[in-house]
Amino acid sequence: MGSILNLMALVVFATSLFTRSIDPVIPQISAGLNVAPATAALLSTAFTLPYALIQPLLGAFADMLSKTRLIVACMIVLGGATLLCGLATNFEMLMTLRIIAGAAGGGVFPIALAVVGDRVPVAQRQVAIGRILAAALTGNLLGATAAGVIGDLIGWRGVFFATGSICLIVLVIAMPALRGMNEKAGRFDLSTMMPNYRAIFSNPLAKYCFGAVFVEAVFMFGVFPYMALMLNTEGETRASIAGLVIAGFAIGGITYTFVVSRMLALIGERRLMIAGGFVMAFCLCVIALRAPWPIEFLNFMLLGFGFYMLHGCIQVYVTELAPSARGTATAGHTAFFFLGQAIGPVVYGIGLGSVGIIPVLLFGAAVLVVVGFVCALRLQRPAAAV
Repeated sequence: MGSILNLMALVVFATSLFTRSIDPVIPQISAGLNVAPATAALLSTAFTLPYALIQPLLGAFADMLSKTRLIVACMIVLGGATLLCGLATNFEMLMTLRIIAGAAGGGVFPIALAVVGDRVPVAQRQVAIGRILAAALTGNLLGATAAGVIGDLIGWRGVFFATGSICLIVLVIAMPALRGMNEKAGRFDLSTMMPNYRAIFSNPLAKYCFGAVFVEAVFMFGVFPYMALMLNTEGETRASIAGLVIAGFAIGGITYTFVVSRMLALIGERRLMIAGGFVMAFCLCVIALRAPWPIEFLNFMLLGFGFYMLHGCIQVYVTELAPSARGTATAGHTAFFFLGQAIGPVVYGIGLGSVGIIPVLLFGAAVLVVVGFVCALRLQRPAAAV
């Protein structure tokens, strides 16, 4: 089990570099390609929306064919499209390549979770998924931090060249081990798609799992592409500082993965979900205060910790919605999650242009408290699960 977890963690790390790497250099892209900052912020949506929409298809392919082969194919496209992003001569070209990269990226992290779900008993799965999350968060951390530094040193194009190259290098390193897993390949049969989805949505927990992660993503991740812009209005124009603030989220998430088993034993799963909702709500309120960047950095650390208190619990339930269609279930979870991330910047952009971002943040805080309570009340594991 350890070698499989390490392999999936390496793959997830490399592909998670892309998730928040754009956010610190949004102002640079805006100036470099002569578009409005709010328009440049939609590059986040250009990645996350296709990432979400492709999930039903990729999840079905993973269950029909081979999960590891799908991961390999998606990493090739993801790395190649990202390298080409660095050569984009106009905003339209950059948007198109980001859409391609987002669609390919959707075939890595959720499928890696399905691979872990196939091989780890449910009683150990919270900790195993915690290790995969730690890898993803480390990628987010280094992606955001390094993107800010690279943006200050050589410009936004260097961010794409660096992340695309790392993805392809890791693929070359991981390829022998991925092939060595000897995963049994199924056959391509579209007739299995609808039964799989029926099995998932016949589980009453599905609507809570998928609905919760969608709302989380809208109101929490929606603000991320605007953090550099908000820091700019407060006089902090360094992309490296914006990257550091955003990286605080990953530091908090990584910290959570080290203490998750102890927290589960100490306060239990239901209280963990409620606390997660409250912590995220508090952190959104702090963002609304427009504090200096050192305080924002600490706040984002707490935000990451609180997010995974709730989100980590939900992910375990997702892996058990339909064990015979686990790839489809984890892909469905990711579809709702990244659809929320795609819609979030639009919601905050509308807020900026109308009532202001602060009312959106405060409303989101209230919603996240409700999400924590609903999940704690509705998500319950059968006593027979082991």
